[in-house]
Amino acid sequence: MTLPYPTLALLLALIFVLSVCPTSAHKYQDFTSAKDRHYKLTEEVEDQSNLLTYIVHVRKPQPQGDANSLHSENLHGWYHSLLPASTKTENQQCIIFSYKNILNGFVGLGLWKGSNLGEGIIIGILDTRIYPFYPSFSDEGMPSPPPKWKGHCEFTGRRTCNNKLIGARNFVKTTNNQSLPFDDVGHGTHTANTAAGRPVQGANVYGNAKGTSSGMAPDAHLAIYKVCNLYGCSESAILVGLDAAVDDGVDILSLSLGGPSAPFFDDPIALGAFGAIQKGIFVSCSAANADPFYGSLSNEAPWILTVGANTIDRKIMAIAKLGNGREYIGESAFQPKSGGDETTLRDY
Repeated sequence: MTLPYPTLALLLALIFVLSVCPTSAHKYQDFTSAKDRHYKLTEEVEDQSNLLTYIVHVRKPQPQGDANSLHSENLHGWYHSLLPASTKTENQQCIIFSYKNILNGFVGLGLWKGSNLGEGIIIGILDTRIYPFYPSFSDEGMPSPPPKWKGHCEFTGRRTCNNKLIGARNFVKTTNNQSLPFDDVGHGTHTANTAAGRPVQGANVYGNAKGTSSGMAPDAHLAIYKVCNLYGCSESAILVGLDAAVDDGVDILSLSLGGPSAPFFDDPIALGAFGAIQKGIFVSCSAANADPFYGSLSNEAPWILTVGANTIDRKIMAIAKLGNGREYIGESAFQPKSGGDETTLRDY
């Protein structure tokens, strides 16, 4: 059985699994009279207009001695102790509400401000190969990989390729001298960039949408495992890639590939991911590209973080003008620059 690889769906929770719920609670008058000590008005939080609100679910520890030991003030203090030290400043109250009855958790504001951007984390990408010469894979200013790293770079024949791309291995051998893990498809380079590409200024698509591109964890190390080619991904290659990544010392596994839903005992990704999480490795997979019908989801094992694609907050508009004169408004990264309307695509 060959598993096709769908397009990447983003990824990535490094500390908490968060339910992201942007809110506008400060717009409602009911909140202006809040007096509970566990609640701080969003207007009192510095830079609140630039921060998102998160609902964080946690597992409360078992009470020791007094059954009420984690109630009220103590509970709020325990939640606050879970936050990174960088968020605990004198002028910033990150926890704006503590849940006490309906669930265990709290509402946090801007928890990722001051994040270390994946520093010290090793992300293993199972996909097609990688093109290592893009600036997003530069190791400028990056430290060496953690001592636990036991992988190998087939580009250099050494322990690392550089301090960013620390590993690259090919498990899809061919007979046409394509043994090195150079990406001849593009999908693996794309997914690696999305997960942990370094900031690149002036990124654009044919001159459109110029800005700085960055992966989700730009300071993380990358290890690439080629388990797919243009024709798909074999079960045996996926399993050997997962096994090698665990042995090499990755912290996170990201797989943007999969196939139709299958029983877990017959699903190589589910089986391999189950073994990986038993080793303490976080596994994130794409939900696939199938239509939103029952049974169209891929990688739905409960021990996998299954992530779907999303839209972006901007459009590159274009008008498609057909030979019969009809015009349709849509989107296109290709923007004609000569002759007539610069945003009109013509079909004759």
